[in-house]
Amino acid sequence: MNLRSPRALWTLLAFGCGTTVALSLGLTAALGLYPCHLCIFQRLLFMVLTVLFGVTAWYWPRLAGSFAALLSLPVSGSGVAAASYQSWLQAQPAGSVSCVAGDPGLIEQLVEWLGQRVPELFLATGFCESAELRIMGLSLANWALVAQTGALALAAWALWERRRPI
Repeated sequence: MNLRSPRALWTLLAFGCGTTVALSLGLTAALGLYPCHLCIFQRLLFMVLTVLFGVTAWYWPRLAGSFAALLSLPVSGSGVAAASYQSWLQAQPAGSVSCVAGDPGLIEQLVEWLGQRVPELFLATGFCESAELRIMGLSLANWALVAQTGALALAAWALWERRRPI
């Protein structure tokens, strides 16, 4: 696969985000994990990115593909922010911080609304500061941060490269 080909790169990004969603769902079910609001929000962002990157790959370089590619930047940026915040929460001493607040914020309200409609995908049952599973020393929030940062960087690079003739 030639990653200098825009369609190949966008397809790879869509596949990577879709695989991340599948792994999230699979690990949650297989290991009995309790995803929190930020976990579910990040899962939702990976779903949205899968669609945006897929649309970009399919319609590149037409207007719909360019629009989807541009829209992927703030979506993946939001994922970087959410994963960074959750990683910070998990790095604090146990019991010193909590994601539970008096009034739910926009993320919590969205996740609660989605959880009522499709609980299999969006039901939040855990706490954001809890790192239930570590893989190679990193929590799932840390891995989400790596994946979202990679998606953001590759999407930005692909859009930047579009300016140059092929």
